[in-house]
Amino acid sequence: MTTQTHPVDHELIDAAAHVARTRCQGDNHTMAAAARAPDGRIVTAVNAYHFTGGPCAELVLIGAAAAQGIYELDTIVAVGDRERGVVPPCGRCRQVLLDYFPALKVIVGEEDHVRTVPVTDLLPESYVWAAHQLDAE
Repeated sequence: MTTQTHPVDHELIDAAAHVARTRCQGDNHTMAAAARAPDGRIVTAVNAYHFTGGPCAELVLIGAAAAQGIYELDTIVAVGDRERGVVPPCGRCRQVLLDYFPALKVIVGEEDHVRTVPVTDLLPESYVWAAHQLDAE
């Protein structure tokens, strides 16, 4: 683990918090995510909770970004509804985020102690799916 930190994108946290406050209503949508594309655009999404394992906000965001033609993300953050603040990605999201965006930065921490770290710091000794695929030649 590198423990390298990057500047915190407070505008991104504010965007996710706004979506959590205004769009997360009831038990089906309890988390919001926001990510910044390399060109500066911000994409937001909410989770789609279901007892069968509905997708987390970070995973919904990947699809929402692709629907907008955004296939690279620079930084991502998730925020809980009911003013729960920044929430770190679950294990499944950490792996998917790493596989899709190996250079992604993730905002984690609590209240005044948020920090931005590489996704690789969240999965030490990571399994990188792409590194284990056979070439399609």
